[in-house]
Amino acid sequence: MDGTKSGFSRALKAAFPATVPVMTGYLCLGFAYGVLMADAGYGVGWALLLSVICYAGSMEFVTVSLLTAAFDPISALLMSIMVNARHSFYGLSMLGKYRGTGWARPFLIFSLTDETFSLVSTLELPEGVERRDFYFWISLLNYGYWLLGSAAGALAGGVLPFDSTGMDFALTALFVVLFLEQWQRRGNRPAGLIGLGCTALSLLLFGADNLVIPAMILLLLVLLGGRRKLCA
Repeated sequence: MDGTKSGFSRALKAAFPATVPVMTGYLCLGFAYGVLMADAGYGVGWALLLSVICYAGSMEFVTVSLLTAAFDPISALLMSIMVNARHSFYGLSMLGKYRGTGWARPFLIFSLTDETFSLVSTLELPEGVERRDFYFWISLLNYGYWLLGSAAGALAGGVLPFDSTGMDFALTALFVVLFLEQWQRRGNRPAGLIGLGCTALSLLLFGADNLVIPAMILLLLVLLGGRRKLCA
């Protein structure tokens, strides 16, 4: 039992430093989301509840506008699918890493955000640390950062006057930072260039409102095609 607790603690100590960049981003992003919720007339309880059960930063920002618009569940469902379709590709690529994680697997699947995917897919497992525990702590810490930021933003937004104009751009800014961080590793640059190229092509062909799913499909086809050539 003591060995299990010790291994769990080692995993936490190894995971926390890796999540610090996400912590700074999530606290700011969550705060911005909380302020937007308060500005829309929803208290800290609603902001936190949505973060607990939805935990999809980009969709949570979209949900703020959906909550203040006319009731249209079909449009909301389609919007959610469009915004979060990329997670299906994340999930497919995590099948190997999450295999054999036992009791932690449902939570790992639920908490697989863009930033958590970026860490789990690129970090090397520290020596002496259980894979399941390491991935669990990364996912749980990131989840906690988002909840904390959401609650703080909603509390502050309900008390202090805020001009929320432009706050939704915080999510885009975090994606840019994550891309630049990945770009520093030479081995990640070809994938980054492929991503940029596929996205730019989808933007030209389908427009800004419909590029996400075509870009993801194109990325999958290109990467699978490249893998087959390498394996041939």
